[in-house]
Amino acid sequence: MPWLVIGAVAVVLALAAVVIGFALSRESEVSAWRPSEDNRDPSLAIPGIVTGQYAGQQHVNAQQRVAYDRSPPFGGPHDAYWAACNGVVYPTPVRSENMVHSLEHGAVWIAYNPDQVTGPALQTLAAKVQGQDYTMMSPYPGLDQPISLQSWGHELKVADANDPRIDQFISSLRQNQYTFPEVGASCDALGPGYFDPDNPPPFDASPPPPDAVTMDGRGADAGNGG
Repeated sequence: MPWLVIGAVAVVLALAAVVIGFALSRESEVSAWRPSEDNRDPSLAIPGIVTGQYAGQQHVNAQQRVAYDRSPPFGGPHDAYWAACNGVVYPTPVRSENMVHSLEHGAVWIAYNPDQVTGPALQTLAAKVQGQDYTMMSPYPGLDQPISLQSWGHELKVADANDPRIDQFISSLRQNQYTFPEVGASCDALGPGYFDPDNPPPFDASPPPPDAVTMDGRGADAGNGG
């Protein structure tokens, strides 16, 4: 009987060691993607990350377009009203100028090609957004990859909703105080008359007109808006 007890205890201890080891390994893996004073932008270690420098506080009105330099855009002039980014999964494509303003507030935007991402893959992405503040998701027609993640000054395009780089991007950049202009700004819905998440301004896939605001801010208003 003592040998049976000793054996059972040994098994329990071995299992506990495995569980603790896994937890410590997981914590170490997650910590590598958390911003800190010593590692302000962990995303720079993500393979495929693209970065750019953009001035903040350059706003356009609801009738203006911006001639963005990237598709989807991840910085530059933007609408004076931000898109709600408090865990919203938009079922329809949303005007880019509003989405970019949310990036200025520290949000991560998951865009996806609706012709390529459906079913379980779409559900996997939505689960990363729903209930998560400073996160939003929307279809983006014509996207050159199935999935594209944006934060202010950062972009990552991937082909698979289970790609581990998606979580690395979100951990590194969502509300990363070192990488976006308006620390402490809200992601809450503004409502009808401003930005209504139940009836958002639609995405415009047409080329920007000749009078579109340029990426250097020509034609934008500096310092006005939220």
